[in-house]
Amino acid sequence: MTEKERIELSEILFPNIKRTKEEYEKIYPERNLKAGAMVTRYGPSPTGSVHLGNLFSAFCDMVYARQSGGSFFLRIEDTDQKRAVAGGVENITSVLKGFDIIPTEGYSFKGEYGPYKQSERTEIYQTYVKDLIVKGFAYPCFMTEEEIASIREEQEINKTKIGIYGMYATDRDLSLEEVKEHLANKEEYVIRLKSPGDPNKQIEVVDCIKGKMKFPENDMDIVLLKKDGTPTYHFAHVIDDHLMHTTHVIRGDEWVSSLPVHIQLFEILGFNIPKYAHIAPITIKDSETGAIRKLSKRKDPWAGAKFYEEAGIPIKALHLYLATIANTNFEEWYLNNQDKTIDDFTFSFDKQAIGGTSFDEAKLTNLCKTYFSRKSGEEVYEETLAYTEKFDPDYNKLLKENKEDMIKFLNIEKDVPRPRKDIAKYSDVKEEFSYAIDEMFKQENYAKYEGEKTYDVELIKDYIEVIDLSTTNEEWFNKTKEFAVENGYAATPKEYKKSPDNYKGHVGDICEALRVMITGRTKSPDLFSIMKILGKTRINERIELYRKYSNQ
Repeated sequence: MTEKERIELSEILFPNIKRTKEEYEKIYPERNLKAGAMVTRYGPSPTGSVHLGNLFSAFCDMVYARQSGGSFFLRIEDTDQKRAVAGGVENITSVLKGFDIIPTEGYSFKGEYGPYKQSERTEIYQTYVKDLIVKGFAYPCFMTEEEIASIREEQEINKTKIGIYGMYATDRDLSLEEVKEHLANKEEYVIRLKSPGDPNKQIEVVDCIKGKMKFPENDMDIVLLKKDGTPTYHFAHVIDDHLMHTTHVIRGDEWVSSLPVHIQLFEILGFNIPKYAHIAPITIKDSETGAIRKLSKRKDPWAGAKFYEEAGIPIKALHLYLATIANTNFEEWYLNNQDKTIDDFTFSFDKQAIGGTSFDEAKLTNLCKTYFSRKSGEEVYEETLAYTEKFDPDYNKLLKENKEDMIKFLNIEKDVPRPRKDIAKYSDVKEEFSYAIDEMFKQENYAKYEGEKTYDVELIKDYIEVIDLSTTNEEWFNKTKEFAVENGYAATPKEYKKSPDNYKGHVGDICEALRVMITGRTKSPDLFSIMKILGKTRINERIELYRKYSNQ
């Protein structure tokens, strides 16, 4: 077709498109950001529940934009309406807010580069397709599904590349009169790219994570607009990333094979090409086959975003885990910098794994414990209160009724060089500190004690009579040793080991007996701190409870 014919065709196909691409360039001007600022985007499709891989991608978008003083925006890519699920969009925004991955702008947030929902931007895409038709880079294709299926079958038999290109792109050179005839017959059509690519030539792409990669040029006449006039993902995201001035496209490496198409589209449209960073998938070793595979929402509970909320894993601790995936040097840095937070760390693409990153439950648990160990008792209390309000209302009520004591218990062994690490999730607070609340302690009735020993109630009663709870930990333990010696026990385990026949036991046995009686378990945080919080009256009540339990 001549240019005049292409202009006529563009008006026939898009009579309602009156704006030009130049007008949209003015509507979406360059961002006023400092040099080096990254503009990233999270572009989910509302086609299912959010999984860990989605969260990781959005997390990377957030941290790179934030540390560079840029912008991270949420764009809903809902061009595939057939696969959209009810409530899918709301679920995406809810999960992002719930996981504290907050875009600077975007759908359901503020922003000047919207609409941030692709289904609301159809006129923009059609404007740019109309321009491509005028320039000879796009054409209407009237091939039926049956014709395309037949071509595919032929390609499969001949073991040639699958798709519409070259000799298989039968409509790319239709005359204006032939197009008009198809239209007059009310035939459905899509708009395809008229690819100028030569598969015998190569393009080179420098990926921020994977480094240099080479691909054959794209020669596929991919669909730009579907039969209903809506765009395909390939076309829509190129237009949007240009107009929204995305500088870095951070996405899963399943999109690597699409790079030749996307780069070709940027070049044909005359746009600057953003930098690409393709993230390796999160993998796991299959328990049945032993094979390494992608984390699966169907098979692995850790894959679904809801799992972390329901399990009581702190959002900030999950951020720490995602950071270890994002940069291989983060975990060591975090563990060696107790006074730092994730905001103090500088993320770098060259520290990101190129291959798949294996999901490590042990590492997640360890980071969660470290997270809790750096929190004050009051912070742990408030966060647990918020969690139990939604997931354990009965325990929430008990927490509120015992706030002062709970904070004291949670603060035990906090202000020390190596804080205790007994909590990995909010639900652990109930498990680890059930003895802190009298009502729960009485209900348990020493069910958590798994030992076979029976301890001397009268001895411990006498001990409580003489011990001073207002003293220091050191003085208390010295007094405990004195009591032990006075009652036939060795002052230290070492002395007992030397002459076991000369003693009933050692000071540790007395402490163990007391610990079991007042906590119902053989291991707990600092014993003297627990005794000071409980006070002698409550301690004696628990000793009497143990007397009944042990039939003494």
